[in-house]
Amino acid sequence: MGTTSTSRVRWLRYGAVVAFATGFGYVEAAVVHYLRLALGSQLVYDAPVRRVYLDLVVIRFVDPVHTLLIRSDLARAETAREVATILMLAGVAVLAGRRFWHGVAAFFVAFAVWDLTYYLFLRVLTGWPASLADTDVFFLIPVPWLGPVATAVVASTVVLVVSSWRYLRPEEWAGPPAGRM
Repeated sequence: MGTTSTSRVRWLRYGAVVAFATGFGYVEAAVVHYLRLALGSQLVYDAPVRRVYLDLVVIRFVDPVHTLLIRSDLARAETAREVATILMLAGVAVLAGRRFWHGVAAFFVAFAVWDLTYYLFLRVLTGWPASLADTDVFFLIPVPWLGPVATAVVASTVVLVVSSWRYLRPEEWAGPPAGRM
C-alpha cells in the first residue's frame, strides 16, 4: 500500500472511531435525559455518603446513603449499561487497531470523544451541566466516582490528544498488521 493510500486509510479509520464515539456520546446523553425525565427530577449527585473510600479532591470514590438512581433496580441497570459501554468501545478498538497497543490507542480515542460529546450533547438537550464545577457521577464501577465535570473534560481532552497522537503515528501503519488484538 502506498504512502498516500496508507494515510487515507489511517484518517478514514480514525474518522470512523470518532464518528462512532460522537454518535454514542449523543445516545448516552439522550439516555440520561430520558432517565431524568422519567424520574421526574434532576438526580442529586451531592447526596450524603456513608463512606468515602478515597478522596482525590477532583474525584471521590464513595458509598452513597441513597442510591444515586433512587431505586436499586435502576442502579443495577445503569451499572450494566456502563459495562456494555466499555464492551462497545473495546469492540470498535479491536476493529480499528492494527496491533495491540494501536487498538488500545483507538479505545482511548473512542472513550475520550464519547465522554466529551456526552457532556456537549447533555448540555444541548438539558442545559446541564450549567458549569464545569457541577458535580457528576463519572462511573458506578466498582463504586460511584463523583467529581466536578471539569475533571472529566480535562482528563478526556488530555487522553484524546495523547491517544490520537499514538493512533495516527505513521509507524503504526507501516507494514502488514501483526494479527488482531
